[in-house]
Order: sequence, then structure tokens, then C-alpha cells
Amino acid sequence: MTSSNEYGSSSWELIVAIDHQCGGDQKESTLQVSGDLHIGGVMLKLVEQIRVSQDWSDYALWWEQKQCWLLKTHWTLDKYGVQADAKLLFTIQHKMLRLRLPSMKTVRLNVSFSSVVFKVVGDICRTLASPGFYSKTMTPTYDPVSGTPVSSAVAWFGDSPLAKQSWNNLAFSPSNCTPESLAKMYQPRTLVDKAKLNSGWLDSSRSLMEQGIQEDDQLLLRFKYYSFFDLNAKYDAVRINQLYEQARWAILLEEIDCTEEETFIFAALQYHISKLTLSSGSQVFTTEAETDEVEAALSNLEVTLEGGKAENILEDITDIPKLADNLKLFRSKKLALKTFKQYWFVFKDTSVSYFKNKDAEHGEPIEKLNLRGCEIVPDVSVSGRKYGIKLLIPVADGMNEVHLRCDNENQYARWMAACVLASKGKTMADSSYQPEVHNILSFLKMKSRTAAPSQDVSDMESMDMKPECFISPRYAKKYKSKQLATRILEAHQNIAHMSLVEAKLRFVQAWQSLPEFGLSYYIVRFKGSKKDDLLGVSYNRLIRIDTATGDPITTWRFSNMKQWNVNWEIRQVAIEFDQNVSIAFACLSADCKVVHEYIGGYIFLSTRSKDQNETLDEDLFHKLTGGWE
Repeated sequence: MTSSNEYGSSSWELIVAIDHQCGGDQKESTLQVSGDLHIGGVMLKLVEQIRVSQDWSDYALWWEQKQCWLLKTHWTLDKYGVQADAKLLFTIQHKMLRLRLPSMKTVRLNVSFSSVVFKVVGDICRTLASPGFYSKTMTPTYDPVSGTPVSSAVAWFGDSPLAKQSWNNLAFSPSNCTPESLAKMYQPRTLVDKAKLNSGWLDSSRSLMEQGIQEDDQLLLRFKYYSFFDLNAKYDAVRINQLYEQARWAILLEEIDCTEEETFIFAALQYHISKLTLSSGSQVFTTEAETDEVEAALSNLEVTLEGGKAENILEDITDIPKLADNLKLFRSKKLALKTFKQYWFVFKDTSVSYFKNKDAEHGEPIEKLNLRGCEIVPDVSVSGRKYGIKLLIPVADGMNEVHLRCDNENQYARWMAACVLASKGKTMADSSYQPEVHNILSFLKMKSRTAAPSQDVSDMESMDMKPECFISPRYAKKYKSKQLATRILEAHQNIAHMSLVEAKLRFVQAWQSLPEFGLSYYIVRFKGSKKDDLLGVSYNRLIRIDTATGDPITTWRFSNMKQWNVNWEIRQVAIEFDQNVSIAFACLSADCKVVHEYIGGYIFLSTRSKDQNETLDEDLFHKLTGGWE
């Protein structure tokens, strides 16, 4: 008992537990406090009572019942609502955390458990020193003696052997998985399983400890948003490698679907990358002087602004380009055979019109298809000489399915590129049309099969590479080991000339060209509906998907979005689009905040592209466009 004259009638006892890291035998301390005492005063009283001489600057109070930090030291106990029954912990804010990188390597880092996840991710990326993450804000560094540009790698990682090794571990990660370990990893079998993968994203506006993360827990560090900055092979070795690794594991674990033909293309690229990485050994870090930074930056800017080389620019910008060809058409119908009929097609602006024949072009078309906002799905088999394009065109009551068939790969590349741009609201006059055609042709070329030289098979065996390491377990069960090796080496002949970074970039580009790329799935209940649906959130659109069949029902483009909001009381997202279209849904497979962050991040990027005068914090923009979460 204490005298009321000494402490006053409004004082009371507060018990604070002491973190074991504070040292000493004392586990908790009892303080005599009053409601008007500020948090800083509480910590001062506590330190004086502990009587241990050490640095207390990183310590703070954690309120267990409320699951929150008491970081505003000028706030009083009354303002925070702390009373005598409160369980407080005096603990260090920075703790060890195990992070599994996209390459499946695990690192232990000392991170803040009291800062919001948004800031923690930025600090982690600075610690890992990923130059690709900050490449757009880098300042060229020059040698003070010679005046020549210092290697970007040296500028970021230093010249010590330890720094070089750290950079090597992040920028180069040889394949070390075995077929047995791959078979034990979780593989989503359905879209519902894929939706469950997105339930674990952390809330970027809350701290780690507030979300139940404890010291030495393991978290996955992944690229969350799929709208990447331009990848620069000079600065982005770490980021390119980690992107490649995330894409590689998505293919191996079938988190994203691809055809058998595409599977062996990805396998060949993995084999090529592993072969180059192993042959390079530890000599991948270079400190040689690089080309002039300013000249390189100006060159990159010129290419970016022009959209490619000068010969790709239209001579007459007033000319509206169009495509006109004989193509085959099939409209999907129930209980109908898939028979294609030839028509004369004309592609102009963002629409496709088809006529009975070429002579009828100047009359009324049989039908005009507006491709803005539609889904484009490639239906290609190079070995079978099938070059098809499936169009899923949004209408009032769902999606119309239309199939086009081209005669050859050149025709397919031109029409496919035009369809892709039209779905985004762009025409063939856009500077990205020719690069898109080139990328499609390059990908088709990789798919062409060439007989594998016998010496390459022995080369794979001599490097102790099992073909099962480069494909998903499903295909490993379908073929024998020698058959897999032969198929991989056949595809490898078309990419054997590529450098290491070029092969990784081509892998990422091929990943981006897959129909399901960038789609994050959630189980939702739309307002007024009596059954659950799947919602696919991509970097440019939302897709309502039938849970039973996996077929898309409706697509909404972010470019047509007027406004959106979240009702936090009922956890419901409401979105309004052009033409008086509005939707509302509640998320069942994840916290509503996760979906809100996905949509919010993508819309934020979309609105910025419309207003180039809008100012934006550079760290935030890097986070949204190419950051890790």
C-alpha cells in the first residue's frame, strides 16, 4: 500500500512485462502512474526501475490486448485508453525475420516490427541493395581520380569480397531443386486453390507485429504488382533474376497455366540459364568501366519515347493503319462442331469487320466486333501449324466467344498484336505495335522444334542436370527422362545463342505473354448474387469468373472506371464504370483490405498515366510498379 498524499488519489498501478533481451532476472515491473502521464514518461520510469545500463533507443511499449504499439510518446495513457488491466510489453522494435526470396533462398534480416509493412519492404529492398528497384532515381557515380563512370555494381555494393558475394547470390541463382523436392511442394489444382494463395498477403498499412508475425517467423518476399518498370540489363541484374525466379516457380508449380509446347520452351530457357550460370561460376561480378552513363540514359530515353528504331515510325502520322486479310471464323455454340468458315476481315482502329469476300468490303459488313476491353487468348500449336486467336468480347449478358484462324505465323503475329492493342484501347498507330509483332514472332520461333544433337544430351548428363527439374511434376510423370531431355534440347536449339541476361528477360517476357499472367484470384460474393464467384484482378482489368467452369463471365477495364470505394463496416467493395455500370462485392477468401490494395494500386497507376503533371512520391511509385511485398 502507498500513501495517497504521496501519489495522489488518481494514481494506479501499471504492470509492464520486460522483454528477455533487456537482460537481468526481472521479468516484469510495477509502476505507479496516473492517466495524464505520457508514454515517454512511462518508459523513463521503467528504465530507471530496471537499472540496466544499455541503449534503450530502440525499445517501445506493445499493448497485447489491443495488438498495437504505443509509439506516440507525447500521448498520455488516458488518450491511448490504457488502464490498470492493460498488459504492456517493453520490447525492442527491430527483430530478426527469415525471408524466403523469389529464388527460394532464405535470408535472415533485422527489420522493424513496429513500422508499417510498406516501409519495412522499402527498408528490406535497400538492405538487399536491389539496384533495379531504384534504377530510375540513381545518380551516376564517377571515380574521383580518373573521372570515368564507376561500375553500377561497385557503386551499390562496394568493392569488398563480401559485398560481391551478396550481389552474386541475389543476381545469380543456379537451379538446385530436385524432382523429389519439387513434387513435395504445394501445387494449386483449381482456380479456387489459386485464390487461396492470395489470402496471405500482409496489410501494407499495419506493422508486422500487429498482424501476428513474431520474431524469426518466415515470410515470402514476392513481386505483388505485375506492372513492371522497363527492365535495364545494366542496372537490374538483381531484379531481373528475382523476377525470373518468381516466374520460374510459378511455371514449375503450375500457379499459371501454359500449354505443353510452352512448357518445354520454359524448360529450355531454364536449362540454358542454369548452364550459363554454372559455367560462369563466381566470376559473374565485374568491375570494368562501363559506357558513359549520360549517353546510355539518353539512348534509352530516345528508344522509349520513339517506341523502337526510327524505321518503325509511321511516315505519315495522319494515316490510319489497317489490316485486311482472308481469315477463318468460328463462333462458339453449344452442341456445335468446330467448323471454320473463311471471310474477308478488315481491322481498323479498335474494331474488326468481316465480309463475305474482298469485293464486298465497301458495303455493310456481316458483323463489326469492337475489341476494346475484350479478352485475347492465343490458340497456337507451331508443330501442328495452328495459329488461332480466341476473342472473348464483353456484352450486356456476359461474353461472346469468337475464334479466328490465321494461315501462317507472320499473319498471326500481325493480327494478334493488333488484337492485343485494341483490347487496351490502342490502335496500330501506337508505337508499341511493331515491338509487339516482333515479340510474338520471337516467341513462335522459340516454339519451332529442331532435332537435338546427340552430344547435347550427354552434355546435360555431364552437368548433372535432370530434365525433371525444369518441368512441372505433371509432365515429369507423362514422359520418360530421355524423352524429356530430347524435347528440352530440341527447344534449346532456338535459344542457344542467347546471353544469360537476355535469356532471363526472354523468360519473363514469355511469362508475361501467357493469358493468365498477372491475374490474382479471389473468391467473392457479388451483391444480389446467391452463389460465390471468382474475381480475377489484373494490372488493367477485373474479370468475373464462373467458379464451376473457370470461364470468364464479364470483364471490366480500369480505363473505364469512374470511381470506387470500400464500405469497411460490411467489408464491401463498390466500383462504378462508364455507361452507368456498377458492381459491388465482398471478398470471402481474403481480407477485404488485400483486394482493396490490389485494385487501389492498379487504379493509382492508371490515373497517373492520364495526367502526366500529377506529382507522385518516387519511392511510392517504385513500390507500386516494381516493388516487393
